[in-house]
Amino acid sequence: AGFLGWTLDAFDYFILAYVLSRVAADFHRSIAEVSFALTASLLTRPIGAILFGLMADRYGRRLPLMLDVLFYSTVEVLTGFAPTYRTFLILRLLYGVGMGGEWGVGASLAMESVPVKWRGMLSGVLQEGYALGNLLAAVAFWTVFPHWGWRPMFFIGGLPALLTLFIRARVKESDAWKAHSAKTIKWADYFRLVAANWKRLAYLIVLMAMLCFMSHGTQDLYPTFLQHQRHFDTRTTAVISVISMLGAIAGGILVGLYSDRRGRRRAMVTSALLAILLIPLWVFAPTAALMAIGAFTMQFMVQGAWGVVPAHLNELSPGALRGFFPGLACQTGVLIAAGAPFLEAMMSRHMTYGQAMGSFALVVFVLGAVVIACGPEAHRIPFVADS
Repeated sequence: AGFLGWTLDAFDYFILAYVLSRVAADFHRSIAEVSFALTASLLTRPIGAILFGLMADRYGRRLPLMLDVLFYSTVEVLTGFAPTYRTFLILRLLYGVGMGGEWGVGASLAMESVPVKWRGMLSGVLQEGYALGNLLAAVAFWTVFPHWGWRPMFFIGGLPALLTLFIRARVKESDAWKAHSAKTIKWADYFRLVAANWKRLAYLIVLMAMLCFMSHGTQDLYPTFLQHQRHFDTRTTAVISVISMLGAIAGGILVGLYSDRRGRRRAMVTSALLAILLIPLWVFAPTAALMAIGAFTMQFMVQGAWGVVPAHLNELSPGALRGFFPGLACQTGVLIAAGAPFLEAMMSRHMTYGQAMGSFALVVFVLGAVVIACGPEAHRIPFVADS
């Protein structure tokens, strides 16, 4: 349930990344202006994390997850009918609320339900639903877009609503939520507990901001880079993007497995540092084949670091706050990093897309490695027994 919820959520988000230039043309806007719609979906994600996270701690994980999936599916379909750019932008802001709610609730549900010894690997499986969603968006761009344009791609984004039937029929509440349920805690006491853990929350927000800069800085404008700087056609852009997401899925799972053996921080720092070495191959490779290899290996490292995140954040969160804490930390980090695609688009006015993305990535990989290395770790902490 968590994996499919995140997969379909990411599919809905990345649709816009692939059709950015066409949407800009239809609404008579620049690519830089329309790229702000990507940023808009990131700006409102903390709102969803707060609303659905509070519900998840109070009422359990299942109901908020179902409501969230229905909400973002509805907004996605409406996006396909947007008559003006203003309406389109408002709908992307609303969509961000739904996207922000899904990750925290789905991650807490999943991480509380899996064996401790496999938590890192299954964290990677869960997180790479994001990469699979990107891959599916690339397939839709390859198959749907050339024949019917960008609007039907958003109509497909309504399909996640069917996931709620599966959640209702098959998903049970986790024992960890039952043990730490906040439904008997007064709201005043609940928020005092949040305040008592503000230092941990602040660190997690900074950590997630760096990881979001790494992810969105290497993904969101990559299709635009392939089309406008490298002049690849729709098919080649989609194929390279699919290959990159296969790398992301492999990285998320394998680095997650490595984190089970050697620790969360070591796995994440290793991925960030190795990604630095891959920047030239990623954006400056002379041929499409080498660029595909660069895209695969870059996303292996970036999403390898990200694959550890659901386990790492849930292990560092107090039991009674586990529905709220990881989601708020993640989505506030997203908010801080929301300008990544817009900043890269603005930088590309003064240099090539490749130079803008490469220099941006270098800075965030170095800073990200430092932030990860300086933070705490609670490797394999038992959720039912923690406090």
